[in-house]
Amino acid sequence: MKLWNVAPHDKNEASQIQNKYELPAILAMMLQIRNIKTQKKIEDFLFNESEISSPLEIKDMDKAVRRIKTALERCELICVYGDYDADGVTSTSLLFSYLDTLGANAMYYIPSRESEGYGMNKKAIDFLNEKGVKLIVTVDNGIAAVDEIAYANSLGIDTVVTDHHMPLETLPDACAVVDLHRKDCPSEFKNLSGVGVAFKLVMALEGEYCDTDMLLDNYADLLCLGTVGDIVELKSENRVFVNRGLQSIQNGERPGISALVQNSGLTGKKITAGNVSFTLVPRINAVGRLGLSEKSVSLLLTDSFEEADDIAGQLSEDNTERQQIEREILADIDLKIKSNPSVVQNRVLVIEGEGWHQGVIGIVASRIKEAYGKPCIIISVNGDEAKASGRSVEGFALCDAVFACADLLTHYGGHPMAVGLSLKSENIDLFRKRINQYAESVQNMPFDALKIDCKLNPAALNVDMVDSLAYLQPFGAGNPTPIFGLYNMTITNIFPLSNNKHIKLALSRAGTSITALLFFTSPDEFAFEPGDVVDLAVTLDKNEYNGNVSVSVIIKDIKSSAVNPREILEDLRTYEEFCLGNVTDKAKLSSILPDRNDFALVYRYIKSHGEYNLPCETLVHKLDNKLSFGKIKVILETMKELRLIEYSEGLKSCHISLNQVEGKVNLESADIIKRMRGVLI
Repeated sequence: MKLWNVAPHDKNEASQIQNKYELPAILAMMLQIRNIKTQKKIEDFLFNESEISSPLEIKDMDKAVRRIKTALERCELICVYGDYDADGVTSTSLLFSYLDTLGANAMYYIPSRESEGYGMNKKAIDFLNEKGVKLIVTVDNGIAAVDEIAYANSLGIDTVVTDHHMPLETLPDACAVVDLHRKDCPSEFKNLSGVGVAFKLVMALEGEYCDTDMLLDNYADLLCLGTVGDIVELKSENRVFVNRGLQSIQNGERPGISALVQNSGLTGKKITAGNVSFTLVPRINAVGRLGLSEKSVSLLLTDSFEEADDIAGQLSEDNTERQQIEREILADIDLKIKSNPSVVQNRVLVIEGEGWHQGVIGIVASRIKEAYGKPCIIISVNGDEAKASGRSVEGFALCDAVFACADLLTHYGGHPMAVGLSLKSENIDLFRKRINQYAESVQNMPFDALKIDCKLNPAALNVDMVDSLAYLQPFGAGNPTPIFGLYNMTITNIFPLSNNKHIKLALSRAGTSITALLFFTSPDEFAFEPGDVVDLAVTLDKNEYNGNVSVSVIIKDIKSSAVNPREILEDLRTYEEFCLGNVTDKAKLSSILPDRNDFALVYRYIKSHGEYNLPCETLVHKLDNKLSFGKIKVILETMKELRLIEYSEGLKSCHISLNQVEGKVNLESADIIKRMRGVLI
């Protein structure tokens, strides 16, 4: 369960925007909510199709151009040094392709994720030196390669750095360091991806008579893939890159991307930033996670449709393998949680496993974070060494927590929402303890939250509203798909779809009836019944069928209108901290200590239903809010301890069933009750 946070908005200000710019009311309201309120911001957001600021605003861009042009004049071997993810692969493809059109003596190099890791390394530099490389141009990396670039200098190899990551205290001693996050860089827009910076370099190389529109025609598809893949905010220039790129991908202008679209089942469908993010980018990333990213670069560079189809097939196979590995790791974690619930009771979840694929653990960390609403670090143990990847919830800087444990780590880096690290396997338990001590010191540790743009009256839903919202596209980081709240809706019917894979709900409020779709939930997994009053968090789309156009309401989350998510989450935290021996608030602990009547209520409910297989927190709703979630957790644990029930919770399921018991059972004899009373004395 997540908190539901409805964004604040100013109706008067939204009305002013609507009137001044003659916009639909819902669009004006969304712009106001997302702080796009000045004329410059509104025009740039809604109407900019090709305007890109001068690349020479970026510090050292002029130096980069001079050194690359010198290399071109001397026919020096230039290496474009990239990275193995979608941003790095598209950056490499874009710059190499451009240099190739100039007739440059050029090559590219992508390090192996498994054996080399991210960024420049000395073995790679030795390899490039043997090849005769005289100039390395980094894309999507290099800003932290101080030692490696010094080593390249010692071999007589110059380096031009183009990057978008945060610089360290010391910049590399390169011919040029092009990074918008340099403190002395005056450029206005800082949030480009690596491929965005590479495109700016190409613009600068084109010089005074650069035809930006022509360059976008040539490279916008690569810009779109890399920009969406790196999850940079879709504002300003990034919106231009993605909008133009979506058109290019839709038109099938690059054989490799066209083959990827066809191979992934998107042929004939409208290409959106969403299916680029969830369908195309994972295929490009998969090969970097499992193999060598040269496959992806070859796919993006080839002019042969036959070769493109072959490589696209390989990438899809790699993606299928990645998904299978991910499922296997998640299954391992599910077993760990069922056998030892304390695994997920800490404020920061640290879960390790022997031999888990290092290229997949970041995705797994995201899945676990989403399931439990807590920062999560997944560790792959390989003998004495271990590597980890972590993801956080908004409001908790995971990088700060990791940096506080730096003395235990052999390598670490990241930002507030994601980290990577390495450590000795023998230090894992101590790392888990230390990072949670840090989290426990944080006041008001945040809960994971669902952001709702605004509440809607179901009577206001219509196709024109959906058409108006389309002006906000493309959706992505910094400009998410709008989520609306439909509150106090009564379920009137439930319809199974696609052999019980999905469901459709019929709902009503104040005389207005609508239907809404809930995907990947069967009727048996659905916690509500006709007559229940619920709140829905939804997205809106258009459905066209037999010439009829209607609003499609898609459910992202659902809860009982009578349930307060914050109370449930705070109860859960109180219970977990008690289990871990970290009780600091006796009043909160006392509030979750059940009495005999509370036990009787839960027992009767389970007995009347035979068993319970829904998420544990839904018992709050099923018991008509007569018991807090904290009391329910204590009751279930007590009954499990006394063998009154079988009770297990895993990553995706909860199971409760009654055992046959002879005679009366003394509830006060349970260890959990004794410990609670001992703390409260």
